[in-house]
Order: sequence, then structure tokens, then C-alpha cells
Amino acid sequence: MSGPVRDLTVDSVTGIDVSLPVAGPGARAYAFLLDWHIRLIVALAWFVVGALLYNGRPSLAPPLSNDARWFGTVVAPALAIYFLYHCVLELAMRGSTPGKRMAGVRLVARDGGSPSAGALLTRNVFRLVDSLPLCYGVGLISVVLTRDHLRIGDMAAGTLLVFERAEARLPGSAAAAARGAGHLDAAGAEIVAELLERWSTLTPEARQRLARQVLERYGGGEPAASGGDPDAAWRAELERLASSR
Repeated sequence: MSGPVRDLTVDSVTGIDVSLPVAGPGARAYAFLLDWHIRLIVALAWFVVGALLYNGRPSLAPPLSNDARWFGTVVAPALAIYFLYHCVLELAMRGSTPGKRMAGVRLVARDGGSPSAGALLTRNVFRLVDSLPLCYGVGLISVVLTRDHLRIGDMAAGTLLVFERAEARLPGSAAAAARGAGHLDAAGAEIVAELLERWSTLTPEARQRLARQVLERYGGGEPAASGGDPDAAWRAELERLASSR
């Protein structure tokens, strides 16, 4: 049974502190198993379809002699799908994969933003280390022993696996509201500017939660939906607050 979810507070230089609910070994293993089944099924499907097309009949048998066309159209793509699955999809989906989405987790950088391409590539290169000696033995030990449940690849890349369902919040917003509601000072302007800059990297639930806490802190109200789009309404209210300073 997994323990309580640990929150990691990430300090931002502009004052917008983000609290990330860290995913533990159970969530990691669940996401990995989902992705493993997906990539295996897709790779096998490519192999079967490619072999049938190559042979021109219902047979998966390889040619009796070495054939570059068999390797290039049947074997190589299937291997690429299996071994490059994480690398390609994490880059394309900004730190996520189909399995991670189904498990409700995603990768973030240590500052709470989306990981860079270099970080994701580094993390996947270190899969070679984490997978040793077999069945991700090194990675599993590392995840269990480290405070933030990091495998070696996460340490090298500066990444963290967190839950999507509550990806970010502002700690201590109530106390801050009591101190200075109704006035957007220099620090508040930086917080609003950074939240607007990060807007596209956060999930809709997370950015609306952050927007609500910022507006509560600095005297804004809850906006009316703009054309039926609450996400746009929250952003518009933040932009109004920033321009009123």
C-alpha cells in the first residue's frame, strides 16, 4: 500500500510558489505498465501488417536470405516503435505519454514547468542505467529510496513525476490575502506576469486554481464565463488586474 502523497513546493524567483503532488512508486509502475502494453501492441501490429504486406499472403515468415527491404519495412520500424516510444511521445506530448495520461501523472521540470527537449532526451538515455540488471531493478531501487521517488534518469535530467489531478497551487494564499488584498504591488505584478507566461504549460484545472488564488490575494473577483469558456475568463481577469496596476 502506498503512503500519503507528498507535496514538493517549488520556489520561483518571481514569487509564484508551486506545490507539486509527487507520484510514488505505485503510480510510476502503473503508468509504465500501461505504456509497455501500448508500445508492445503497436510494435507487434506493425510487424504483423508489414510481414503480411511483404509476403503477399497470410504468413509472418521472414525471407530465407538476408533482405534489406524486410529489415527496413518490417523489423526496423517495429523496433523503433518499441525502443523510441517514450522518447518521441514525451517530446511530442510535453512530458506525457498515453500511459501517463491514463495513470493521471506527467513529467515536469524542477521549477514546475514543462521539461525541455534536452531534459527529456537525457532522461530517456538513462533508461539504459535504470533498466539494469533487468526489469528496471536500478530504477526501482532508486525510486523507493529517494525522497521524491526519482529514478536515475530523473536525477540526471532534473525532472519529477507528479499527479495531474492537482498539478499546482499557491501555498499560503489565505494568509497573503489577509496581508494585502486589493493592491497589486511589484511582487504581485511579477506573479501575475509569470502565471500568464506559464499559462499554456499548466493543465486547465491547475491554471484556474492558481488564477483564483492570485485574484483572492490581490482583490480580484471570480470572473463570469467569457463566451462559455471559463479558462479564457480567468485569463482575461488576470490580464485586467495586471493592466490596472
